[in-house]
Amino acid sequence: MLREGDIILRPLSKDDAPVLASLLNNKKIWDNLRDYIPYPYLLNDALSFIQHTVNEVPQLTFAIEYKSHLAGIISLVAQTDIYKRTAEIGYWLGEPYWNKGVATIAVKLMTQHAFDELDFIRIHTGVIEYNIGSMNVLAKNRYTQEGIFRKAIIKNGQLYDEHRFAKIKE
Repeated sequence: MLREGDIILRPLSKDDAPVLASLLNNKKIWDNLRDYIPYPYLLNDALSFIQHTVNEVPQLTFAIEYKSHLAGIISLVAQTDIYKRTAEIGYWLGEPYWNKGVATIAVKLMTQHAFDELDFIRIHTGVIEYNIGSMNVLAKNRYTQEGIFRKAIIKNGQLYDEHRFAKIKE
């Protein structure tokens, strides 16, 4: 468990499934996520996802808890082969928790954990061009924008640029 103030990153449990399904069954959130995440997002989707995370060693997926309420998810995807000391970070928050600084602290905690406990030296992510909130979260955590991949993303049948961010362990 990782904690700062009212924010805790903790493993998911089966009991989180109803809230997870309720929060993620929101097109405004889905519009910023990869298409492998289903929409609409149902209870069975949440249960399957949670079951997948239970077996992670090391733990790379965490519930974001804010004031004792499940607020979202944050995770790392460990890269392989010549990129084995790199991870991709991904996160989302339920709409009731937007604009409260929750994502900024969650990314801070996860980045510290990745560098200090999991021995990664590089964390990166891609953000769809219209997701300014996520870009601001990364900037507040001193992630550097490394480039823009023009017309790299197809979401809802439209082409978008991908803004790539990374942070290197100091």
